[in-house]
Amino acid sequence: MNMEKIFKERMGRHHDELRQLYMELYHNDSMFAKLCDQLRQFCLERGEALKELDLKREKDPGWYRQNDMLGMMFYIDNFAGDMKGTESRLDYIEQCHVNYIHLMPFLDTPQGRSDGGYAVSDFRKVQEKLGSMEDLESLTAACHEKGINVCMDFVMNHTSEDHEWARKARQGDGEYMSRYFFFDNAYLPSLYEKTVPQVFPTTAPGNFTWQEDCGHFVMTTFYPYQWDLNYKNPQVFNEMMYNFLYLANRGIDIIRIDAVPYIWKELNTSCRNLPQVHTIVRMMRIISEIVCPGILLLGEVVMEPAKVVPYFGTVEKPECHMLYNVTTMATTWHTVATRDVSLLKRQLDIVNSLPKDYIFLNYLRCHDDIGWGLDYDVLRTQGMEERAHKQYLNDYFQGFTEGSHSRGELYNSDPVTGDARFCGTTASMCGVEKAGFEQDDEAMESAIRLDLTLHACMFMQSGIPVLYSGDEIGQVNDYTYKEDPLKAPDSRYIHRGAMRWELAGQITAPDSVESRIFHGLSRLEKIRMTERVFISEADTRTIETWDPSVLCISRCLDGEKIIGLFNFSEFDKTAWINETDGDYVDLLTGHKRKACGVDIPAYGYFYLKRIPGSAREDTV
Repeated sequence: MNMEKIFKERMGRHHDELRQLYMELYHNDSMFAKLCDQLRQFCLERGEALKELDLKREKDPGWYRQNDMLGMMFYIDNFAGDMKGTESRLDYIEQCHVNYIHLMPFLDTPQGRSDGGYAVSDFRKVQEKLGSMEDLESLTAACHEKGINVCMDFVMNHTSEDHEWARKARQGDGEYMSRYFFFDNAYLPSLYEKTVPQVFPTTAPGNFTWQEDCGHFVMTTFYPYQWDLNYKNPQVFNEMMYNFLYLANRGIDIIRIDAVPYIWKELNTSCRNLPQVHTIVRMMRIISEIVCPGILLLGEVVMEPAKVVPYFGTVEKPECHMLYNVTTMATTWHTVATRDVSLLKRQLDIVNSLPKDYIFLNYLRCHDDIGWGLDYDVLRTQGMEERAHKQYLNDYFQGFTEGSHSRGELYNSDPVTGDARFCGTTASMCGVEKAGFEQDDEAMESAIRLDLTLHACMFMQSGIPVLYSGDEIGQVNDYTYKEDPLKAPDSRYIHRGAMRWELAGQITAPDSVESRIFHGLSRLEKIRMTERVFISEADTRTIETWDPSVLCISRCLDGEKIIGLFNFSEFDKTAWINETDGDYVDLLTGHKRKACGVDIPAYGYFYLKRIPGSAREDTV
């Protein structure tokens, strides 16, 4: 393989645009030349197996848009102790039909000042308790042998205050101070504060922190120990791209760009979603296509789908390959609490109207809290005011309201505004925890059905479904975090509990909760992997059911059609659909039926497939 020739060909395709974008921000020929030299070096240093994978994926750029992609995210220590332990558990991951694992932050961070790993002190060192870079390379290689893709977080917006750059800046080194936002008085910080929203107004108010030892303010958008990087400095961009490529060369397939809307700061703006952010992300995409075209960029952009689409870029100038669908996640739980699918249906219609090239990651929960970022303009037309509705949702999922079986805790609660976010595992929010504690078999049956229905609904949506480790066996909240003084103040650890492998062992016991959820999900996963209508190019739409508690999603491709029906109510319902285009078969039972006036049990779901040849257009 002549990598010099391949690199020159790739660089030839992208050089002019990359240079134009770089000069637009930095006007610095020498720094651009240094960047190009390093791109060549990283390309040549890429492992042989990774080079082969790059070439294969270059020939099939839509490889990740198929119907076999299923993700799982976890903290390495909670999942299996360390990286070697994770490698030893790959057979279990395969058993879950997962071929994409998101390793939560594992780079070096200071103990007690890490924000769950998002305050990186060294981008080229693994946390000692988790292993080494050699262990990471061993893990990624083992994953690739099994066809499993590996995702990691790349924290671009800031470093830890313990990072080498920050330590030198704190000592007054001007070169390194220029890599952050330092101010020797409060005037400019006060101007920023007029227009820049606060991320954590109760736990980390303000966007600047006074550093007594060096007599300066430093910009700290998230927490005082996370110092924002200044991307107006080309040295910052170059060095961070070198870190990005170093990690890609360790075998990472998917780079999750953390907090991407924040990475460019400008006075008299919100310092969010500025045009320069897109310039930087576009350059990252070009750089990856030159050096490591086999990897994907996943943007963490926490906004509704219609507003995140600029981060996909354009067909001619793409940016991120994939984005999160955070709004649908929050709206799904709103639907559980209200038994009203109208808002969820509306949002799915918006996603379904977007180009098929736009790939979203769908999930019921992640490592973070659930924020109620709903469409309150629509909800007001239904008589739901924002503050009161958020209060209702938080009360419901804490189990305070009548009819709720959920258990969980609030995060970042603000008694002044009434705003708060929610934490809890999927199983606990569905009622598995409560039913188990009360030893109520009927309630447990209902909780398991709701859990599976929510997953079935997620699998039917456009995009790639992602599980949180433990959800596949119905793992409930872990309250032991309160015994750890470093974790106790952060209620998000309630759903970040250690994987309980003794419970995973119960999946072979037919009547256990773990088995029923695991094998229920397995059936759904196999359907998704084998039915072509689940690929991203399929035409996906919602169908009116004429019942406020029942959602219907249709997927069609090349004459094939599957209908998903989901009852968000604790009562039996009828979906008043009238799909007269043929006979259908229930993919879960194999029974034939009509897709008209379908009776659905409480918290139940159906996957109905049109029988080939039964539709008039199939026989013409």
